[in-house]
Amino acid sequence: MELPSHIQLLRHMIATPSLSRNEDATADIIFDFLTDNGIAPKRLHNNVYALNLHYDPAKPTVLLNSHHDTVKPAASYTREPHDAVVIEGKLFGLGSNDAGASAVSLIRVFLDLYANHLPFNLLLAITAEEEVGGEKGMRAFLPHIAAEGINISCAIVGEPTGMQPAVAERGLVVLDCVTKGVTGHAARAEGVNAIYKAISDIDTLRNYRFPKVSEVLGDISVNITQINAGWQHNAIPDECKWVVDIRTTDAYSNEETVELMRSLVESELTPRSTRVRASVIHHTHPLVETVVSLGLKPFVSPTTSDMSLMYDFPSLKIGPGESSRSHSADEFIMLSEIEEAIPMYHSILSGLAKRVNQL
Repeated sequence: MELPSHIQLLRHMIATPSLSRNEDATADIIFDFLTDNGIAPKRLHNNVYALNLHYDPAKPTVLLNSHHDTVKPAASYTREPHDAVVIEGKLFGLGSNDAGASAVSLIRVFLDLYANHLPFNLLLAITAEEEVGGEKGMRAFLPHIAAEGINISCAIVGEPTGMQPAVAERGLVVLDCVTKGVTGHAARAEGVNAIYKAISDIDTLRNYRFPKVSEVLGDISVNITQINAGWQHNAIPDECKWVVDIRTTDAYSNEETVELMRSLVESELTPRSTRVRASVIHHTHPLVETVVSLGLKPFVSPTTSDMSLMYDFPSLKIGPGESSRSHSADEFIMLSEIEEAIPMYHSILSGLAKRVNQL
């Protein structure tokens, strides 16, 4: 039996290597597929996007987004990562679950609705570099869309969630920390030991409780994950370097979180980036009300996605597949999961259309 065109598209994508920052070939495949189906897509770097036929700037715009880049295949694969084989209803291959299944499901829905007269616009965007938060993925796409005069009202982000809606995810800040001391001979206990100073600062941070707590995400979590100091046993170290992993919430901006932590310690704290922000969509938003009305159960996602870069509009993460399969050996998606996702996406958009005045 011949597979549906969107499944054939997914097999073609799986068979084509698309590591983050090297997704040119899969961007070509998606662009050509849309073109062959009567769409006039556009491309920014390796981000492929398109608007519905009856786009009207006076209407709200709903973003349908997923990504087509992948991580490197796990070393423990027992089959060829790019051999997009179907066995007993399972389509195996790198990127099948994360997030190819979501991408082709949203593409199918966009094609179904492309020529319809809708109460909102649809912006389909299958983007790049999601796995690395790259500068040519969503970070480039959103400013580009804004410059084109397209104002996004809300987004449905396709990631493997078992088709349950993720209404929040934590942000991430990684701090590179440096504690300074004064070197001396260990035998005479000279100098100022940078390790001891670092221990004091580390103890302060790990025991600190932020005054404000997110209603949805709870407390900010702080973990010390790396530490390095000293160069020989008989010298007092004059520098200690350590790393802090912070999972942020919407109670504070990432910048506020960094400044608050800096105020607590003597060490120098430098964030690698503050762009991966916490994302929370309010329970009264029409997207949330719609999925709840369909019997779906909102949850807080333990993983991050491009939702963390969608600062100016609310977003909800939902897609076929399971997060536990992502980045794992012998990754797969059930064909039935895709076929169940497509009508559910349709139902979500139909429910949203009834609530369009709330957007």
